[in-house]
Amino acid sequence: MTGQQKLKDSAVLCIGAGGLGSPVLMYLAAAGIGRIGIVDYDVVDVTNLQRQIIHGTRNVGEPKLDSAAQRMLDINPHVQIDKYEVPFTSENALEIMEPYDLVIDGTDNFPTRYLVNDACVISGKPNVYGSIFRFEGQLSIFGAADGPCYRCLFPDPPPPGSVPSCAEGGVLGILPGTIGALQATEAVKLLLGIGQPMIGRMLIYDALEMDFMELKVQKNADCPVCGANPTVTELIDYEQFCGMPAHDHSDYTTGENEMNQQSPVPGISVQELKARLDAGEKIKILDVREPHEWDISNLEKYGSFLIPKDQVVSRAAELDADETLVVQCRSGGRSADVIRWLQPLGFDKLLNLEGGINLWAKEIEDDMPIY
Repeated sequence: MTGQQKLKDSAVLCIGAGGLGSPVLMYLAAAGIGRIGIVDYDVVDVTNLQRQIIHGTRNVGEPKLDSAAQRMLDINPHVQIDKYEVPFTSENALEIMEPYDLVIDGTDNFPTRYLVNDACVISGKPNVYGSIFRFEGQLSIFGAADGPCYRCLFPDPPPPGSVPSCAEGGVLGILPGTIGALQATEAVKLLLGIGQPMIGRMLIYDALEMDFMELKVQKNADCPVCGANPTVTELIDYEQFCGMPAHDHSDYTTGENEMNQQSPVPGISVQELKARLDAGEKIKILDVREPHEWDISNLEKYGSFLIPKDQVVSRAAELDADETLVVQCRSGGRSADVIRWLQPLGFDKLLNLEGGINLWAKEIEDDMPIY
């Protein structure tokens, strides 16, 4: 059987039609993969277009599944495209994965990454893993026979709030193209049985330094999923396991997730804050973004000071509970979380800057960068 016939007879499932999924899906269609499944229930937003290159301006507002399928069929009209416009969950993961030879992880959140990993190990399917954040990307293959899985390397998820999402921390728009193309390469190698796939190895790509570093990843004999005596033999509640929601519907316009809107917190509009500052009222402004975000825009001239979100609780002694404190981030989500954390510690004069610094830039200082 020729290599091209093998690809035509192959079936690949891609979780996500966003930044990583865009190059993956286009290159798999161009390579002649016979059947490609896509799991995504988001719609195309104009803010997606700088990195999700499978979509265009004419697709804004359309389901990503439809937009991606149109582009793939334009490249290869003979590919069979299976569309799953549903969240990828513990209830449907194994059923969705069943017809496919391998799975490509194009997700952007920890609960779904652990879900994809565990489902691949349980079903015996390789997981072509990719991850991106700011200027760095990662690539590996998990769940292959005799190879490690994601949990061998990351047995436990990071504490909630300790790692900013791509919406919060940003990502170089070209980066998912690089990592996604490498994922597609690894998928084709696995399907054809050629070369040296990234099993037991992880590639770390630093776009700023244009540096590729390779790490060895050992299979953990005590891994709860792929070890000699696994304790995780069925899919669990991964949002509970990670202590965070699956951000499949991240709103990149605001940088927040609709599932993350918990109990409301006291707020202040940008107009009211400006008026109170102009009136000479003594108000402290706590910026809980990351240092690189502060460098883009800040309210330092109004006395704003920076404590990143994941440091606030440990540095709470630096704050005065008797002072009015406006908490501010990019768009209002992280600052609301910080207020919820500080309230039980006796801070009852906290106000969330509604819309964050981006709304301030839009409504108050139009010469301030919006990102």
